[in-house]
Amino acid sequence: MMKSYRPQKHTTPVLKKNQPDDSYKFQPLPQPSGEYPYHLALEKVLPEVDPDKLVFHMLGDTGSVHNPDFQKLVVAEMVKQYEAQDDTEDKPRFLYHLGDIVYNYGEASQYHRQFFEPFQKYPGPVFAIPGNHDSDVNPDSRISYKSLDPFTAVFCTPEQRTVAFSNGAARKSMVQPNVYWTLETPIASIIGMYGNVTKFGTITAEQREWLLSELRAADRQRPEKAIILTVHHAPYSADVNHGSSLYMIDFLDKAFAEAGVRPDIVFSGHVHNYQRFSKTYADGKTVPFIVAGGGGYDELHPVATTYDTRFTEKHKLFEGVALENHCDTKHGFLKVTLERKQGKIGVRVNFYTLPHEKRSRPGINADLADHFSMLV
Repeated sequence: MMKSYRPQKHTTPVLKKNQPDDSYKFQPLPQPSGEYPYHLALEKVLPEVDPDKLVFHMLGDTGSVHNPDFQKLVVAEMVKQYEAQDDTEDKPRFLYHLGDIVYNYGEASQYHRQFFEPFQKYPGPVFAIPGNHDSDVNPDSRISYKSLDPFTAVFCTPEQRTVAFSNGAARKSMVQPNVYWTLETPIASIIGMYGNVTKFGTITAEQREWLLSELRAADRQRPEKAIILTVHHAPYSADVNHGSSLYMIDFLDKAFAEAGVRPDIVFSGHVHNYQRFSKTYADGKTVPFIVAGGGGYDELHPVATTYDTRFTEKHKLFEGVALENHCDTKHGFLKVTLERKQGKIGVRVNFYTLPHEKRSRPGINADLADHFSMLV
């Protein structure tokens, strides 16, 4: 009897060959709603914050034009987890969204169906960085709007207010000071970047200078605070839709080198699956790069197989990077826990998947598919 052949999947980042140049899609950034350096203290939104422990949810790529059911299932599982831990110290306090909230063009008319309705039962605040789809502009729209106008109306207002296009939703706007910004918590600085509309990301010179300043400022708060970096466009990926972003890898490597500071962990979306990479630098320090873009968009992105000639793992920018674990067949979300331990900060990241893809099971929690811990 012949054995069935199962194609082997890549265990490193891959580069998708023959990618077209889409730099022409770049969109100008909106004006900030707050003052430089674009900080938001968590206590402004959540007055009672434990200075020694913080737990929150994180995901990306939740919206969907064709089928929002998966997104609703993911949110239902997060709500179930939130309520099950209502009186414990492991209760999540908020959700941090990694972008692509509304497909395909970030239109105001789609926010009720793709954001306000699915998240109406989520008990905590929702913070966000924009994704490329949130930033795009529909050329066929009958209503004229600029890139990120709807996003800023939902997430970047001077004070919380009812969003005009939310269909009267109870969730009010968030008070983030800019589309790239830093969430300051007692235990971590969460630096959120904005990668624009292009497939592999584009960072303006102004944002680059801001990032260098933020990294240096956050480093001065070590070891009292961890440094978390978020950007929608995943630097490293082994998926068949995008592959890795050489632009983002090169940008971050050079920015970290110039600032003399690396974050403790990097989170991204964009790719519709879960991937956990580790990058070991020349000085021996290892930084996890997490992709968490399986938040609800109906089409998931499989990891490429080694026989697929459209992809290559051979590139100097992939040196020292390994794919530690992945899930490309189920939607899911992260729960991130930061806690002071022995004079350091312990970081624990749990990745949960749906029990199955058709319905949420009452009384049964989402499945823990991957987890890792580290001290920083």
